[in-house]
Amino acid sequence: MSHPVSRRSFATGLVAGVAAAGTGIAGAADPEKTLPTPPPPPKPVSKTICFVGGYTKHGPPGGGTGNGQGISVFEMDRDTGALTPITTFTDIASPSFLAISKDQRFLYALSEIDDYNKEGDGSVTAFAIDPKTGSLRKLNVVSSKGAVPAHLSIHHSGRYVLVANYVGGCVAVLPIRSDGSLGEASDVVHNTGPRQPERASDNPQGNFAVSDHSSSHPHMIHSDPSGKFVLADDAGLDRVYVWTLNLDTGKLIPAKTPYYDMEPGSAPRHFQFNHSGRILYNLCEQDSKVVVSNFDPATGAISNIQTVSTVTSHFRGSTLAAEILISASGKFVYVSNRLGDSLAVFAIGTDGTLTLQDEVWMHADYGRALMFDPSGSFLFCANQRSDAVTSFRVDKKTGEIAFTNQFTPVGSPTTFAFMNTQV
Repeated sequence: MSHPVSRRSFATGLVAGVAAAGTGIAGAADPEKTLPTPPPPPKPVSKTICFVGGYTKHGPPGGGTGNGQGISVFEMDRDTGALTPITTFTDIASPSFLAISKDQRFLYALSEIDDYNKEGDGSVTAFAIDPKTGSLRKLNVVSSKGAVPAHLSIHHSGRYVLVANYVGGCVAVLPIRSDGSLGEASDVVHNTGPRQPERASDNPQGNFAVSDHSSSHPHMIHSDPSGKFVLADDAGLDRVYVWTLNLDTGKLIPAKTPYYDMEPGSAPRHFQFNHSGRILYNLCEQDSKVVVSNFDPATGAISNIQTVSTVTSHFRGSTLAAEILISASGKFVYVSNRLGDSLAVFAIGTDGTLTLQDEVWMHADYGRALMFDPSGSFLFCANQRSDAVTSFRVDKKTGEIAFTNQFTPVGSPTTFAFMNTQV
């Protein structure tokens, strides 16, 4: 028996049928007409932050006025190496050397001054770093325990800041508190020794530059890679001092051989260890030489195996070596030469000895500090008298460096510190 169909029910069924026919499956959407799923939002990307310090109106030492404003903060373009200014922290005098903790939570800056207190000391400032922006928040300031500090580093343990007071003729150990601030010095060691000549006998021909050998002038202090030993270059006494550090008391204890004599007048300035901690590269300022030595990580003993010039054989004139770096690959060493305004590139042999393979113009005047960005793709040079930072692209396979043609204006720059922000 047939059932009559009303106009309303017929129309309703017709519409439903058309809809089903259009999809092929009743109630389902047409896959060809389905809107695409929107892409996920881009993930946050970390930034590379570059801190640059230098001389303000309080320096440089020996007279004159620096052009810096404090600690300048830049963001680095990871593709080009270009530095874009973010801000400048101005509440600090002559921050001529900077160091960042391994966890990138704290930055420590010395002030290369002699009027922090009535004793005529310099000072060290502790900062907390915002991990996402790189902005700085001052925690506290303490005495460096000597006049005109030239270098600081963070001990391998992360528990102490080590300071070399150039004019004060001493090194100091500053405890790091749990909040990153600094305590008063746990130890201060004064070096003594015989007067040394102003110039080394193995100077480059025509070098009229001199280094101050009137007394002890510690120029760098740093632990070896294991943290067992602490070494200091004394540019006034032409010695390398070696200690162990008691981590409980913060006291320096002379090693079995407490110091090693360098070439008289050579002014050992800065040093680097190779990755194994068994080869020491010590840069001498006055004669612009690198002294390569075996280092015994068990005893702290140093034995020289090579001395090599940081300028080519055709160079004539005045020069003062400034900074030494080793590449992340451990295959190349880089040195800056002031006055001569050159960058030396050395290849490291299998036995740790060096071969000078290139000499590159700084493209500026009186380059001091050198620093790689965190990726090792760019090498930056702080040119004190040119009031500019120059940069070079690094060929990681060959060690060659090529000028980027970029100049970043910074008043009297002397030091760098880099970090990658967190996301």
